[in-house]
Amino acid sequence: MSDLRIGAVGLGLRRSIAAAAHRPGHGSVIAAIADLDPDVRKREAERFGTHVAVEDHKVLLERADLDAVIVATPDDTHEVIACDALRVGKPVFVEKPLGITVESCDTILRTAYETGTRLYVGHNMRHMGVVRLMRDIIARGDIGEVKAVWVRHFVGYGGDYYFKDWHADRRRTTGLLLQKAAHDIDVLHWLAGGYTRRVNALGDLLVYGDLPRREPGTPRPEGWLRDFDWPPTARRDLHHIVDVEDVSVMNMQLDNGVIAAYQQCHFTPDYWRNYTVIGTEGRLENFGDSPGDLVKLWNTGPSGYRADADITYRVPDADGSHGGGDTRIMAEFCRFVREGGTTDTSPVAARMSVAAGALATRSLRESGTPYDVPPLDPELIAYFARGQVR
Repeated sequence: MSDLRIGAVGLGLRRSIAAAAHRPGHGSVIAAIADLDPDVRKREAERFGTHVAVEDHKVLLERADLDAVIVATPDDTHEVIACDALRVGKPVFVEKPLGITVESCDTILRTAYETGTRLYVGHNMRHMGVVRLMRDIIARGDIGEVKAVWVRHFVGYGGDYYFKDWHADRRRTTGLLLQKAAHDIDVLHWLAGGYTRRVNALGDLLVYGDLPRREPGTPRPEGWLRDFDWPPTARRDLHHIVDVEDVSVMNMQLDNGVIAAYQQCHFTPDYWRNYTVIGTEGRLENFGDSPGDLVKLWNTGPSGYRADADITYRVPDADGSHGGGDTRIMAEFCRFVREGGTTDTSPVAARMSVAAGALATRSLRESGTPYDVPPLDPELIAYFARGQVR
């Protein structure tokens, strides 16, 4: 079996996806790249061993020798680039989030449907060991029927990762309840077995709104992803536009009746996420999300708190970034490009996580007003449920 030849558009902070796809002799290679930054193009062309390194993604899409395309550019560009790829018949992998509005997501889904070109969305957390372990436990019925899900996301490096570049500008992201939370909302939906129907939220810019910013056009300081400032109020060189919230909470009612909540803070001292799933017969909770961390199950109550739980699991070992999720998701994408069929990730689910985040962001900026998530065209739902076959 020859390697799939994949083009990568965008080789910045999300280059780990392209790196996971580059497995010469083992199924896929990065054969061409596109990026606006000439230094990035030179560096990544050398790393991947390709002579095709262009500025304009349309030039890359015109190449007949590419089997598929990865889109890992800033979020506000996903709609244009993904639709361009779909229209020329290139199967496309879109890094999460699918878009920054409900409308942009629906445009991508509709374009995939109308062209018949395969669309895949990079929600790699569905392939992380901790998520798959918790989903398997729930599927066995060990906590009964899921009724509530609570997610807490402690983003310890948030001031560095999300407030020193375009992520801090709501024109590029809508807000971090969409951009950063899309993964977690998708996992919450997957564990709960439903999609958000109604949402409200509160949030604010409590720490990073008044800290020193760089002048427009000024590059980020060298080592900005290696040298972290503490405490959060000591951070400097923020993006010249900072108008997204650094702390937020959202409440959700899912279409299957499950009640859920998500909390996000970008100035905590630690960086991890905690999922708590409560069913009619037990409670499931993770303590860390990396290989070797713990997932605990309590299902023989009632009692006081028991730290040892009834059963304790360890998150399985995995190779590669994001707890092995990048390696597994790229393997699934390559299989999907070659063979088609259903996948563990879902373009419809990706749209629904964006919709929940977008409406939550609208709510928090309107004093917590609740909003209903707009429905998706049933024709599109059915198409993607069939594995993108008419």
